[in-house]
Amino acid sequence: MQRSFPFISLPVTLTALRISLAIVFLAHAIVRIANHTIPQFVLFMESKHIPLPLVTVWAITVFEIAASICLILKRYVKIACMGLILILAVGIILIHASLGWFVGEHGTGGCEYSFILIVALLVVAAE
Repeated sequence: MQRSFPFISLPVTLTALRISLAIVFLAHAIVRIANHTIPQFVLFMESKHIPLPLVTVWAITVFEIAASICLILKRYVKIACMGLILILAVGIILIHASLGWFVGEHGTGGCEYSFILIVALLVVAAE
């Protein structure tokens, strides 16, 4: 097994990335349900004239959970990644692009976090 990094191989690193992405998206969906923010998300979708906002929000939430499980189990990884990339890309268009690039110290709500998640999903999908 080739190790170009001092203590971890590329396959182990890719597995860690895949599982980490699953945790991020799973947490995002579960917190949306647990904190009862679905209605708030629906109102936002209505304000953007998204058709069937309640159905759309639940579809996003269920897909995030299902895709996370697929990533953890290493099943249908490319499809899961493609769907999550689509969700992130639409989020950039509807929300984050107008707020700029930065999320943390230099701005609020920008698209840098979504961008790096998309890149990470591309890496996992390419595995």
